[in-house]
Amino acid sequence: MENPVSTGDDLASCVIGELPDWGRECLDELVSTLLSRQSPFPCTFAVAAAKKNTLRFGFIDDLDDEAAWKPLLRILSEYLAEYRDISRDTSLAVFFPPEPGTRTLAEYNAKFWSVLQYLHDNDPGRWPRDLPADAEDPLWEFAFGDTSIFVVCNTPAHATRHSRHSSGFLITFQPRWVFEGLEPETPRGTSARRVIRKRLRAYDGMEPSRHLGDYGNEENREWRQYFLPDDNTSEMPRCPFLNRRPAGPLAADGDERA
Repeated sequence: MENPVSTGDDLASCVIGELPDWGRECLDELVSTLLSRQSPFPCTFAVAAAKKNTLRFGFIDDLDDEAAWKPLLRILSEYLAEYRDISRDTSLAVFFPPEPGTRTLAEYNAKFWSVLQYLHDNDPGRWPRDLPADAEDPLWEFAFGDTSIFVVCNTPAHATRHSRHSSGFLITFQPRWVFEGLEPETPRGTSARRVIRKRLRAYDGMEPSRHLGDYGNEENREWRQYFLPDDNTSEMPRCPFLNRRPAGPLAADGDERA
């Protein structure tokens, strides 16, 4: 028997911005997936967040109209202003409307990077000074509002890699802060990775993607984990993200150089 889904009031209180008519079904589907006992979801941190009601949700009305993405700037900003007060087990899930048909994985991939580029180009903050601007640097990751963020995309086109499947286009934002204390050299981090990879094998029916790695490892590129292929043989092109506002270096007195 499945775990019960959180009540409407519980989930509604976790929404940032408007909850559209199509949004309730998306919330129920995601939380049911995370709380399933019959098919345990691989990410134990997401499961813990669902149980504790520490997930936050946002909704964007159109995947193709860039003008409709504007509320995402406020949604993400509001979340980043409060996430430290919520829980270490937290993330922001942003839903786009389910569509009658399914696009190709390549089309969803292009949309995903377009949304991240839009956020970057309209970021009211600045690129963190200690974060590399080059996506091929092992210490690079996405950032918004001065905050480093790990990003995951789920789509209807992920038919084989079930852990990345959703009935609509879905982007999840996790501040780097939630991973503190889970570094690969720590006992908790080692244990978590072992459990998650075991659950991934069972959930997806395949080996975890070779693109999954540890932040900072010389062989790892964070951007490759954001949007995974649907199999373990596909190659991934160079990261399409363009950092148009790299942070300047700091002088010895802490003042930014020109």
